[in-house]
Amino acid sequence: MKDTAGQGQGPAPRTEHVARYYTCMERLLRLYDREARSMPCDAGGLAEYAAWKAAAREKLRELAGIDRMEACAPEPEEGEAETLEDGVTRRRVAIWTEPGVRMPMYVLKPAGQKGPAPCLLAPHGHCAGAKLAVAGRSDIPAVREQIRRFNCDYGLQLARAGFVVFAPDARSAGERREWTGQSDAEGAFLNSTCGQLSQMAMGLGYTVAGMWAWDLMRLIDYIETRADCDSAKLACAGLSGGGMQTLWLAALDDRVRAAVVSGYFYGARDALLKLSNNCSCNYVPNLWRYVDMGDIGALVAPRPLLIESGTDDPLNGESGMANVRSQVAIAREAYRLFGAEGSLRHFVFEGAHRWDGTQAAPFLRAALRI
Repeated sequence: MKDTAGQGQGPAPRTEHVARYYTCMERLLRLYDREARSMPCDAGGLAEYAAWKAAAREKLRELAGIDRMEACAPEPEEGEAETLEDGVTRRRVAIWTEPGVRMPMYVLKPAGQKGPAPCLLAPHGHCAGAKLAVAGRSDIPAVREQIRRFNCDYGLQLARAGFVVFAPDARSAGERREWTGQSDAEGAFLNSTCGQLSQMAMGLGYTVAGMWAWDLMRLIDYIETRADCDSAKLACAGLSGGGMQTLWLAALDDRVRAAVVSGYFYGARDALLKLSNNCSCNYVPNLWRYVDMGDIGALVAPRPLLIESGTDDPLNGESGMANVRSQVAIAREAYRLFGAEGSLRHFVFEGAHRWDGTQAAPFLRAALRI
């Protein structure tokens, strides 16, 4: 006789329902509350701030592995320039940033440039093809869609505004993807291998954040050799992961005279501990035990800093704009010491995670006095 038991009920389950998960989150949150931010910005006076700034910079360099990195000659290689419809020229350039480490980039020059011009580093974020989106490669369909979504061709936008723009590939992205991402398939092409690079580097005492900051410092070294750039009027601007790169670079290198951080300025507890599935590039061992993001922003004072935040950006964390404003308030205390409260601007726009940019060019022009 044919067994009809279970007919119509589908295949038997291959797993077991777990009624309760015993995670580590509660414990880690308690540890965070007990141990975090042991080196907060000291805004008690200018002397105290100067001492804190020196110590905090030294600690960040140590934690990120920057102090162990090796400089080398850039030995730039330049490709052919192409002229875009608006007269902006775009050229691929590559330099060495460490022995054996090559960084390709696009250099965009404004139409009709004569003599040294103000210059801008435009590091990229995730999910849009690295330097391709920032430099406006809308001829590539997958990149064009991401530019429309995130308005992330800000390198091209700022070249049109009169800046010589340097839009590099960060390590693990674009032409610098590690072996698991070396594919022309759309997903790999647009995304990064930050997770793989972080795992490869961390056991040696290095971090993705440190590598990114180091490479941008070496890019400034290279810019200082170029006759077409006025390196005394140098700025940095970026969205998301590009905002992270901008924040770390401006915090560690006073040669950055002004900065625009978009979509990346919030408290670590909500935005990086609770949202722990964020990209590995955000995570530096022991960082939160010493500082939060507002403290890193305080290292930029009194240089002009524009922070862009979208009201509906999910990366702000569950407390939303309150989480962002808590960190802006920390940085603002450092600016207050210098009587430079107006040099720190927080622009909040209605929307999600994207580059707004409406204030970026005017802010940078005023900050660099151009």
